[in-house]
Amino acid sequence: MSVIPYIQRDISWLAFNYRVLQEAKDPSVPLLEKIKFLAIYSSNLDEFFRVRVANHRNLVRAGKKTQRDLSFSPEEVLKQVLNIVNEQQYEFSEIFEKHITPALIKEGIVIRKLKKLNQEQLEFIYKFYEDSVQPFVQPVILNGNKVKPFLNNARIYLALHLQDKETPKGDPTYALLLIPSQEVSRFIELPSRSKNQHEIIFLDEIIRYAAQFIFPGYDIMGSYSIKLTRDAELYIDDEFSGNLMAKVKKSLAKRKVGPASRLVYDRKMPKHFLAYLMKVFNISSYDLSPEGRQHNNSDFFTFPSFGKKNLKDKDLPPLPFKPLEKTKSVFDKIKQKDQFLFYPYHSYESTIRFFEDAAIDPQVTHIKIIQYRVAKKSRIMEALMLAVKNGKQVSAFIEIKARFDEEANLQWGEKLEEAGVKVNYSMPGLKVHSKLAIVRKIVEGVPEIYVYLSTGNFHEKTANLYTDFGLFTYNTKLTAESMRLFTYLETKIKPSKPFQHLGVGQFNLNVMLNDLIKNEIKNAEAGKKASIILKLNSLQDREIIKLLYKASQKGVRIKLIVRGICSLVPGVKGISDNITCISIIDRFLEHARVYIFRNDGKEKIFMSSADWMTRNLYHRIETIVPIYDTDHKSFIKRIIKIQLRDNQKSRIIDAKKTNKYSHENPDLMVRSQIETYYICKREGEK
Repeated sequence: MSVIPYIQRDISWLAFNYRVLQEAKDPSVPLLEKIKFLAIYSSNLDEFFRVRVANHRNLVRAGKKTQRDLSFSPEEVLKQVLNIVNEQQYEFSEIFEKHITPALIKEGIVIRKLKKLNQEQLEFIYKFYEDSVQPFVQPVILNGNKVKPFLNNARIYLALHLQDKETPKGDPTYALLLIPSQEVSRFIELPSRSKNQHEIIFLDEIIRYAAQFIFPGYDIMGSYSIKLTRDAELYIDDEFSGNLMAKVKKSLAKRKVGPASRLVYDRKMPKHFLAYLMKVFNISSYDLSPEGRQHNNSDFFTFPSFGKKNLKDKDLPPLPFKPLEKTKSVFDKIKQKDQFLFYPYHSYESTIRFFEDAAIDPQVTHIKIIQYRVAKKSRIMEALMLAVKNGKQVSAFIEIKARFDEEANLQWGEKLEEAGVKVNYSMPGLKVHSKLAIVRKIVEGVPEIYVYLSTGNFHEKTANLYTDFGLFTYNTKLTAESMRLFTYLETKIKPSKPFQHLGVGQFNLNVMLNDLIKNEIKNAEAGKKASIILKLNSLQDREIIKLLYKASQKGVRIKLIVRGICSLVPGVKGISDNITCISIIDRFLEHARVYIFRNDGKEKIFMSSADWMTRNLYHRIETIVPIYDTDHKSFIKRIIKIQLRDNQKSRIIDAKKTNKYSHENPDLMVRSQIETYYICKREGEK
C-alpha cells in the first residue's frame, strides 16, 4: 500500500483540543466547569504554539529538506493550523460572550465593562489601580526601530493608539502597558449594586481605564490587548555528548527569550496598528493569531466561584483502597496478592504509603524510583529523603528532558542529592518515560523485591485529575525484569538477559507489539475470531498504523479509544472497515493506556506507559506491563467495556474530524467516568 489514509498529527491534535472546547458548550456541563474547559483549551493551545507551531515555523525558514515527513509540507501544515485555530477562536469568543456570560448573569455573576460602571465602581478601580497595580504596568512609548521593548513570553500587554492633544492631526503614537496578571488577580470583584449580585471586572479593563492617567498628554484612540508566545523547544533531545544537565540549564535560560511563535491580538485592532506591531517585533503573517478582547484565557482557572457549588461538578472524593490503606503492612498484602488501583477513583494514599512505609521499615534496604513529573510538594520525595536518614540506599533516575518540568526536575534532583539520594539523570538521545518504583527488603536473610508499575507519574496533584492504573506486585516474573531495567538506567550497560515479560523501549517493545498484532492477523486468516482493543492517548506512528490497517483488511476487529492525536483514519472502505475509534473527554483526563488482544480466546491484556507515537516507540524507554491476575484482567475489561458504551462524553473519530458525539442506545445513558467511580465504590464496600 503506497499511500495510506493518514491525518497529520498537528491537525489531529487541533481536533482533540476542539473536543475540549466542546465541553464549554455542552449543556450537561455545570457553568463554572465550562469556564474551566475554556481555560484548559487555552492552556493547551499556548503550549501547542510554543512547541509544535514553533517547530513548523523553523522548518519553513530552513526549507523542506529538513522536514522528516515529506508527505506534509511545513508551509501547508502551518497554513491549515492557523486557519483551524482562527475558526476555533471565533467559536471560543461566541461561547463566552453569547452563552457563558448570559448564563453567569442569570446566576447573579455579572462581568462588567468600563462603559457599564457606575461612579462608585469607577472610583473603586482607580483606587485599586493606585494601590495594587501601578508599580507593575511598565509603560513604554514605541518609536519604530529605535524603541523595541522585549515582550515577555505569554504576558498580556495593552497596545495603545495615542494622539498628541497638542497636535491632533499629527502622526499617531503607539504605546504598551503590561497587564500584570501574574502579580494581581485577573478578576477583580467590584462594589455590587445589589446584595444578590456579584460584579467583577477583568484587570485588563482597569488598565484601560488607567491609561488616560498614565498618558495625560494624549487622547486614547484605541486600546487592544496583545500577547507574544515564544519557542519553548530546548532542541536537546538528540544530544549525545557533553554535560546534558548543563545544556538543559543553559537552554532553560534561553527559553524565556526564544523567538516568537505567535502574536495574539484583538481581531478588532486596525490594520495600520497591526502592521506597525509586526514591523516593530519582526512578526510575519504566519505568526499572527486573532482572538477576542481578552487573551491568556488560561487565567479562567482562577475565575471566582463565590461559593456556588451548584455551578460545579458534584464531588467525587477519591475512594480509600482498603486492602492497602487499612492493613498493618502494605508489603505483606502485596506479597499475598498483586494489588491493582485505578486513579483518581481510588485514593493515591496507597502509593504514598508504599514509600512512606518503606522509609521507616527496618527490613527495607533499597528504594529505587523513576521520576518523570513530580509535584512541587511531594510526600513521595520527602519519604525518599527520610529513607536516606534511616540508612536505606535510595536511587532515583530523573528525566530532566520532561518538557516544561525540566527546571522542577533539576531542582528535585539537587535536593535529593543533597539529602544523600543517588541520582542518575537523563540518557542522551532518549527520554525515560517508564513509571517504575522498587523496594527491596531483607527478611530473615532472604531478599524480597516489591515493585510498583503504573501508567502515570509519581505526582500527587495529577493523581487527582488523571485516570491511571497502578500495579503493586511481588510476582518474580515482573520484579526481576524491573530490577534489570533499573540497573540498565543506572549503569547504561545493556542487560545480558532479554526481557520476556515486560515490554521495554529500545529492547523488545516494538517486536512485542508487532508480534501481538501479527498473531491476531494469523488467527483471522485461520478463520478464528480475532480482535484488538486499544486505549491510548495518541496514535501517530505510520508503521504501526499500516499494520493495524493490514489487520483490519484481514478481518481483525479493532476498537480504539484515543483521547488525543489519532492519525489513523477509521472506517475507510477496503482499508480500515473493521476499525472504529472514539475519544472520551470528561471531568478527568483520560491517561491510562491499555492493550487487549483476543489471542484465540486466551486474552492478553497489558497496561503501559507508552502511546503509539514514533517518539514513544523509537526514542523513549517505555514499559508494557502484562496483567496476569484474573481479577485484574476482569476489572480492566469491565472498565473498557463501559468506555466503549459511553454515549454522553464519547466522540466519534473519523476522517471528517467533526467530533460528533456518540449517542448509541440513547435509552440507557452511560457516562463512563461516573459509572467507573461507582463501580470502584461498590467494589470497595464488599
